[in-house]
Amino acid sequence: MKRDWKVDEFRMMVALGESTTAGGWSTAPERCWVSVLAALIDDFQSAPMAFVNSGIGANVISSRSSCYEHSGKPAADERLDKHVIVHQPDLLVISYGLNDARGGTPLDFFRERLAHIVHTIRERVEPVIVLPGPYFMTDFTVGGPTWQQADLSIFKQFNTAIGEVAAEQDCLYVDLLAASGETDWMVHHDGVHQNDLGHRIVANRIFEVLAQNCSCLARRTKQAEQSSPAWRDESTLKADYGH
Repeated sequence: MKRDWKVDEFRMMVALGESTTAGGWSTAPERCWVSVLAALIDDFQSAPMAFVNSGIGANVISSRSSCYEHSGKPAADERLDKHVIVHQPDLLVISYGLNDARGGTPLDFFRERLAHIVHTIRERVEPVIVLPGPYFMTDFTVGGPTWQQADLSIFKQFNTAIGEVAAEQDCLYVDLLAASGETDWMVHHDGVHQNDLGHRIVANRIFEVLAQNCSCLARRTKQAEQSSPAWRDESTLKADYGH
């Protein structure tokens, strides 16, 4: 039988990540993928879910990442207590890879740190953990020499590694490169961040993976379908052809 990752409705989501998680550059807070994902979840729950956006611009996975000196601090592995664990989430999205790839963090080190973060969190709290791969971007020259050490092929390596960590650490994996279809018009004009359309696709794909694995998102609709009134009226359409 298919594994059910979450039977009870979600009550608290934390998104830990980089600038695209923080919202750059959606045109309004509610268009950031974190807010859109929360709204999608709420639409299928009997009670709204609280959420915290713990995204920091130019953030990296570790204080030992190659580009840490030039990054937005504190790094992910330095801020788990105050930015994740204190909130006691039952849903956690950990979104890294884009900046570490651009900043030259060795892939094996990135893998080890990501797995360590998952393990550290699970010592204190047991959320459903989602690991998205890096977002699609179009300009790998942005940010000066520190952030020019990747290309799409390196992103794909990080994407594969994140999927492997998810499998090894019992997390859900979301392939955002596949979700984007390498579509440049879903990228902000800065060439790095998602625009509003890109944020919507990110949220939709994460929600899709949650819906495929967490029955809690079907509880409300399964109850409603038992008593919802019939609302379709096809008589006019049929009458157009004499039926």
